[in-house]
Amino acid sequence: MKAIRTGATPSTLEALELVELDDASAPGPGEIKVALKASSLNYHDYAVVVGMIPSALGRIPMSDGAGEVVAVGAGVTEYKVGDAVVSTFFPDWLDGGPPQTAFTRVPGDGIDGYARQAVTAPTHWFTRVPKGYSHAEAATLTCAGLTAWRALFVDNAIKPGDTVLVQGSGGVSIFALQFAKAAGATVIATSSSGEKLERLKDLGADHLINYKEIQAWGVKALELTGGKGVDCVVEIGGAGTLDQSMVATRVGGHVALIGVLAGFAGPVQTALLMAKNLRVQGLTVGSRAQQLDMIAGIEANGIRPVISDHFPLERLADAFRHQAANKHFGKICVDI
Repeated sequence: MKAIRTGATPSTLEALELVELDDASAPGPGEIKVALKASSLNYHDYAVVVGMIPSALGRIPMSDGAGEVVAVGAGVTEYKVGDAVVSTFFPDWLDGGPPQTAFTRVPGDGIDGYARQAVTAPTHWFTRVPKGYSHAEAATLTCAGLTAWRALFVDNAIKPGDTVLVQGSGGVSIFALQFAKAAGATVIATSSSGEKLERLKDLGADHLINYKEIQAWGVKALELTGGKGVDCVVEIGGAGTLDQSMVATRVGGHVALIGVLAGFAGPVQTALLMAKNLRVQGLTVGSRAQQLDMIAGIEANGIRPVISDHFPLERLADAFRHQAANKHFGKICVDI
């Protein structure tokens, strides 16, 4: 089978190589064999392939994988041949709080991922997909979809009438916009691109802020909420945007700290954090049980992911270059 591996010397996009591997093994008891059909790009995947996140040499990247069950092992009752399935980000985190080993066994990072044509794995490494979804659509859910879901409905309890602020137009932010609108919330969207802001408006964003034109966008968000502040910020920037997010948030509100696109570390206005009694919570994706809840919510509301671009597996490096250039709107998918 075909697969992509990281290079043996410093990880770079140029070092990604297309290799031919033995086919995935026949499934044993409690296992399924999946013919992988699609993956999707996340910033975490980019960080692995360019060496920002240290990983084993020759690692098969990509945390997201969707495809079709082609064989089942003894005792498997949850799936049958022909079923469409999608991977989980943490194969060992089934429910409850994350186990200690969760972060060492992320596909594409701690263990081999889904930039390949087939995989054999325990059944709990996968879940069903929303009815009617293509493989590419399903592949957007593992990381981006579930991260947004957890930010709004697991670590928070967004309800009709609440206000959510989303940053930019990447996969997590667009899923958060879609989920928040389905819950009856008002959404404030930020971006540096007027064109992308208009597309966010088309998806349902109620208020738009161009942060290139309005650098104090936290104050602007306060104004848009009549001075109250937003109930939740889906914070994908990190150190570079956290202060503005705290300014934008209401007293007792929630900042879901997801990304580091604007910096890994920096000063924090601790006085503002305390004065507003804010809850700034870091989060990394979620559990298998949460993924199943999200899928049920997607089906109930008819939500479809926004896919910007498709690249074949052989051009995975080009897909990452496209991602790094910030030319996408929503998810970039890889067709396998």
